[in-house]
Amino acid sequence: MLVSQTEFAESQNVPALFSAKAVPEKDAPRVDIVTPSVAARMKSPIEVKAAFVSTLPATIRPESFKVLYGAFQIDITQRLLAVAKITSQGIHVQEAKLPSGHHKLQLLLEDSMGRQGRQTLEIDID
Repeated sequence: MLVSQTEFAESQNVPALFSAKAVPEKDAPRVDIVTPSVAARMKSPIEVKAAFVSTLPATIRPESFKVLYGAFQIDITQRLLAVAKITSQGIHVQEAKLPSGHHKLQLLLEDSMGRQGRQTLEIDID
């Protein structure tokens, strides 16, 4: 499991935290979600694919990739990398297992010029 039932439950019981809407850094790398389509509820396990996009002359630093889970922003990067294939072009997880409910993940990535991109992935699992 990428997220334990306890971590999921704890993240659901947290009141909304203050969050400022930050302006993305100019030419920061992007994490583009290819799959899943977040328009519908899904059943676990799910396939996750994301493409990494940089602005030349910078290149993607795949070793900088991080995934933070839920309201407490639990770092689940190592759990994800144990079941994922990551390259400078993107990441592919064949079967990501998540408990039923609403999940929010922050995907972070840096390029060779030190700029950081961020993408939020919200998934509803039956």
